[in-house]
Amino acid sequence: MIILDGGLGRELQAMGAPFRQPEWSALALMDGPEFVRAAHEAFLHAGADGVTTNSYAVVPFHIGKSVFADRASELLRLSGKLARAAVDAVERPAKVAASVPPMFGSYQPDKFDPDLAVGMMCLFRDQLIDYADLFLAETLGSVIEAELFLSVFSQTKLPVWLSVTLEDVGVVRGQPQLRSGEPLTDVLAICDTVSPEALLFNCSQPEVMEDAIRMACDYFQGNAPTLVGVYANAFPLADEKYEGANASLHELRKDITPEAYADYAECWAEAGARIIGGCCGISPLHIKNLRDRLATSY
Repeated sequence: MIILDGGLGRELQAMGAPFRQPEWSALALMDGPEFVRAAHEAFLHAGADGVTTNSYAVVPFHIGKSVFADRASELLRLSGKLARAAVDAVERPAKVAASVPPMFGSYQPDKFDPDLAVGMMCLFRDQLIDYADLFLAETLGSVIEAELFLSVFSQTKLPVWLSVTLEDVGVVRGQPQLRSGEPLTDVLAICDTVSPEALLFNCSQPEVMEDAIRMACDYFQGNAPTLVGVYANAFPLADEKYEGANASLHELRKDITPEAYADYAECWAEAGARIIGGCCGISPLHIKNLRDRLATSY
């Protein structure tokens, strides 16, 4: 079992780091990088097998077009340096996952522009590769995003992990789909062409993850040997009043306690997941509970 870290943005907020919308976690890179290093260390001390670079919000959607043009390369390299320094300081094996976010905003696959995205993805690839042990796409919401990510990052010699976000409003049991409305089976099919080392599901409600895990594990039994993973969030369900991922700071669910999250994780492990961590709102204490519950059993 590989234990991932948790939600870096909300951990920075909890630590008192510079944090607000629309910059989200990128603000700490600009104004308080020492907090980023400390957040990485907190997850490592909790038992995570690695950390994810604080590069998720280094996109125009969060920091604006002009700041992105002027500082994206600098901020991406800094995110890599901070993660690498934290990993190198622990006295056990740990890895750096270079985060590659949706280029045009979370939960907004309709805004994806492949012509613009390819250059942005190449920037992430080129600025993070010296610090990374693997590249991790996060919260991709459509098949075309997944295809482009695999195309750009399979050109490196590093392992590639593809993580997609699942629709969690009004879903039909047994029919998992992406935020775009496309069925999960379409993502599984593209993994036959350019096989990632791992396929994960992230930044969705814990309740919708098990169906996707079972479908992916069943599919990969007879196809490419791809690991399956999951890291859910603690956000409330999006509804018709949802203002967008960087319009406000949403309250976290009170019922996703460390113990409750570990209960979900045990179900995911039983379903076949071999990589488990946490997304937005999942703290180092949640990760410690995952380590305590799962590390010796799976």
